Amino acid sequence: MNVVDSSGWLEYLTDSPNADFFEAAIHAKANLIVPAVCIFEVAKKVLQEKGETVMFTAVAMMRESQVVAIDENVALQAVALSVRHKLPMADSLIYAVARMHEAVLWTQDEHFENLPGVKFIPKKF
Repeated sequence: MNVVDSSGWLEYLTDSPNADFFEAAIHAKANLIVPAVCIFEVAKKVLQEKGETVMFTAVAMMRESQVVAIDENVALQAVALSVRHKLPMADSLIYAVARMHEAVLWTQDEHFENLPGVKFIPKKF
C-alpha cells in the first residue's frame, strides 16, 4: 500500500520536476490510500491557483483510491507521531494514516526525510 502526501499530489498534478517520482504510486489506485487531509490541502491550493473546475477534477482523481477519514484513532496516533518526530499537524495526520495501514509514504516534504516507511525525494526547483 502507498500514501502520497499533499506535496506529491501537487507535484504530479502540476507536472513539476518530481512528478515522475510520484506517478507510479498515484496510478496504482488499488494500492493507494488518500488521507482526507490531503484532499483538503490539495483542493485548497488548486482552487487558489487554478480555479474550481480544476479543483474538482483533482479531487475526483484522488477519490478514485481509498480515502481515509481523520477519526479519533488517526488523531491520537498522529499526536504521538507529531511529538516523537516534531511533525506539524497535517503531516502527522498523513503519516499516521500511512503507518496505521502499513503503507509507504511518498513525499518531497523535508519533515518526513529519514522517517521509517518513507520514500523521500528532495524538491527540485
